[in-house]
Amino acid sequence: MSVTPAATDIPVDDIDLFSDEARIDPYPIYRRLRDAGPVVHLSRQGTFALSRYDDVRTALMDWETFSSARSVFVDPEINKQLEGITLCSDPPEHSTLRGVLGRPLRQDRMREIADRMDAAAEQVVTELVGRGHFDAATELAEHLPMTLVSELVGLGETHRGRMLEWAAAIWDVQGPVNDRFTAAMPLVEEFLAFAATEAVPGKITPGGWADQLYQASDRGELPREKCPVMMLDYVTPSLDTTILAITNTIALFAAHPDQWDLLRADRSWVPHAINESLRIESPVAQFTRVLTHDHEVDGVALPAGTRVALLYGSANRDERKYPDPERFDITRRPSDQLAFGRGEHVCIGMHLARMEMGALLNHLADRVARFEVTASRPLLNNGLRGLEHLAVRVHTG
Repeated sequence: MSVTPAATDIPVDDIDLFSDEARIDPYPIYRRLRDAGPVVHLSRQGTFALSRYDDVRTALMDWETFSSARSVFVDPEINKQLEGITLCSDPPEHSTLRGVLGRPLRQDRMREIADRMDAAAEQVVTELVGRGHFDAATELAEHLPMTLVSELVGLGETHRGRMLEWAAAIWDVQGPVNDRFTAAMPLVEEFLAFAATEAVPGKITPGGWADQLYQASDRGELPREKCPVMMLDYVTPSLDTTILAITNTIALFAAHPDQWDLLRADRSWVPHAINESLRIESPVAQFTRVLTHDHEVDGVALPAGTRVALLYGSANRDERKYPDPERFDITRRPSDQLAFGRGEHVCIGMHLARMEMGALLNHLADRVARFEVTASRPLLNNGLRGLEHLAVRVHTG
């Protein structure tokens, strides 16, 4: 249960951030929350939201006050079940788990797969552009995560087709117990059973990222019972978030052809374009934290035990931080955007995601003069935001 602050002057909002309408277009809601004050009580979820950039960033950088150890989702029961996994832990336990999990994802290890990534990106871009039209969400954005990255994780071919369903379900249980949450629970249980019985040595690729968890356990670096649930950390961040980020980026360039012209003329804009895309369309909308002691946020007193929602999607569009925040501008250079988080829990796969996005953008820029969106459909998910379908026609002139 969240602790209710004694202060009576905290604004209260009964908005359901997990309704279909809010998942499709949360930005007017975010602005309302930012305008209401530094802390707003979201009465439906029983959490206290931080929606402004400086407050969210400060919380992310202070794990000793804003703890992840009591989990980072919304539903109390799910939070209890997930305590102790990498995402839902604090140092020193978090540092130990993250140290093992992050070895194959370090920047130096990413350089080892750069050529393979580039070749795979060139192949899929050449094929799709040659066709002239494609679904940027499924045919383009899913390609690298579902082929090369899945191969590197090494969970085997048999269940690869289930990975996207499992990952989406895990994100759905990030939210409250609504229809999406309820529908997702059997899939989450199916994945956890797979991780415990199938994603084990002898059934996974020797030397793959998943197998390296068990190797670390054999060396005494982490308890063996942690290995199955740590598969969550390879499946969820490596799939949906990157797929949505790539799809969002194509949609943004389709809507802003002048920005695509800038990138095509000067590829040094690619990393800035990635940051700007992640800023303006953050795939992960929020995580929660629990206060370990009484604490003030911009003068608003909150007691120990308060569950606080950190709204990444709102912080990244905070006009207090970014002038004209609704404008997509790759010359903005927003390297301080919060889509990957910050601090102890900064996204462990961010270098991989940047590599995938950069490889695709560079090869698309070689071949495509314009993107024309012919159809799209938003994703409805409790933990993610973006497009699940984006039909585009490409012009190569």
